[in-house]
Amino acid sequence: MIEIERKFLVLSNAFKEEAFKNTRIIQGFLNTHKERTVRVRLKGDKGFITVKGLSTSDGLSRFEWEKEISKEEAEALLKLCKPGVMDKMRYEIKVGNHLFEVDEFFGDNEGLVIAEIELENESEIFEKPSWLGKEVTGDVKYYNSQISKHPYNSWVDTEK
Repeated sequence: MIEIERKFLVLSNAFKEEAFKNTRIIQGFLNTHKERTVRVRLKGDKGFITVKGLSTSDGLSRFEWEKEISKEEAEALLKLCKPGVMDKMRYEIKVGNHLFEVDEFFGDNEGLVIAEIELENESEIFEKPSWLGKEVTGDVKYYNSQISKHPYNSWVDTEK
């Protein structure tokens, strides 16, 4: 139940040609406290509720618990979420022995594209594709819970 994840900005749309799957995701947050977040997600036809704990100081690891719920339950819970429900397309790309999930955001977060990779341990080596940009692991402003409160289109150019 410990998630080890690294995040990166994406330099180009080349990842789309390498993707073997893409899924639309609608997600919102019932709670965005820094010590715990509670997320509701509609991923295609499936619903999920997720609880995430406080990240380690480097942002690499944190507790994560997720449970599948019905589409109807997810839709009902999304109506209770805080303002800032997000719409994004998730692309899945196999690179070497790893899976990158690339989120292309829409609406108030149009223009933001973030790649994530989950690892078995914090020092695990992985292949970096050419479209992978600056690492933003541990940068709180790139957490989905923060993006929902402070959308990308509200950032000044120096923040992007």
